[in-house]
Amino acid sequence: MPRWISPFLAAAFALIGLSAPLRADPAPQAPTKGTDLHRTIEDGKLKQMIGQMVLVGFIGDSVGDDGYKRVVEQAQAGEITGVIYLGRNIASLKAVSQLNDGLQKYAMTRLLIAIDQEGGRIQRLTGEVGFKSVPSQADVAKTLSPDEAGAVYKNLAAALAGLGFNLNLAPVVDLNVNPANPIIGKLGRSFSADPQEVEAYARAFVQAHRAKGVLTALKHFPGHGSSTKDSHKGIADVSKTWSKKELLPYEDLIASGDVDMVMAAHVINAKLAYSPDIPASLSRPTLTALLRDTMHFKGVVISDDMQMQAITDNVSFEDSVRRAVMAGNDILIFANDKHPDPAIPEKVAAILCEEARRNPEMLERIKKSYENVMLLKRKLGAAVSQDTSLVREQ
Repeated sequence: MPRWISPFLAAAFALIGLSAPLRADPAPQAPTKGTDLHRTIEDGKLKQMIGQMVLVGFIGDSVGDDGYKRVVEQAQAGEITGVIYLGRNIASLKAVSQLNDGLQKYAMTRLLIAIDQEGGRIQRLTGEVGFKSVPSQADVAKTLSPDEAGAVYKNLAAALAGLGFNLNLAPVVDLNVNPANPIIGKLGRSFSADPQEVEAYARAFVQAHRAKGVLTALKHFPGHGSSTKDSHKGIADVSKTWSKKELLPYEDLIASGDVDMVMAAHVINAKLAYSPDIPASLSRPTLTALLRDTMHFKGVVISDDMQMQAITDNVSFEDSVRRAVMAGNDILIFANDKHPDPAIPEKVAAILCEEARRNPEMLERIKKSYENVMLLKRKLGAAVSQDTSLVREQ
């Protein structure tokens, strides 16, 4: 597959155009006066659907911590779809297992219990707590064949599953376009600059995890590998450095069915979003027109952490939530890292409930996201309570 761009993507870009917008990124619509969709769906059911769209971080590393107790209550009430672990949550492997057991025991539906365990510099579980580390993606591609990498990743997935994790927010499928990239290339997070090589190793990663019942998320769509800045710390604009070939791993992995989730990046890409101000994660032309409609991805789209500075420095909390959902994200991550807020789930629910009551398009987006998430959870192999009336009720 040495190629610059496939016929599929050539057609895609002919459709969306790179010089003139097919459809712009709209600002959130003002509520329509006199329209009230409250009668179409009960508040409780609407909040239950919204809860499946919120994944949060928490404070604490033992079952007795207040932050953990709070997130268990939220899981029990159906206010969250899952949790994400950071290093602060990991005191020991035994403690982690206890935390995860408790979360699943009391949750209204099967929780997504997520972690960033890429290998190399990006590993929350480390050798310090007795977890067997794996090499960075760059080192894996340099030293192992895809088959050999698959064996390494199968052991990783088995270890994660044994602790109660069912979602690894990896692999990175960004191309190593800029080796000096502070958040991708410099950290060894990319398999290669070659799309074919990235695809092969990413497929090995995904299939190894699936074999052990662990979901994965390809990141960071539509490509973070050419950036010169870190979107954790502010705006990262790839409009001048990004190229179409960065979509190739997504195209091929989607076509072969090797994608559970796609993570949306907080990078500015005016070539796709048609705006110098709107990150890909909030862009409907990027996530819906391109990823959904043109590349035919039917699975779950999950945002990168909505509390990264690329978002918080430039968009209000309320605006970012509305825009992210309307753009096409099914799950929003709030890692609660630098500025933790345990009330995030109720705040998100309030924003989306209000918008859904007055905006039919928002209501439909919530229903579709709920459906996508519940279908994904069925892959976990355990009974997942899905009330199909929540997505069919009009």
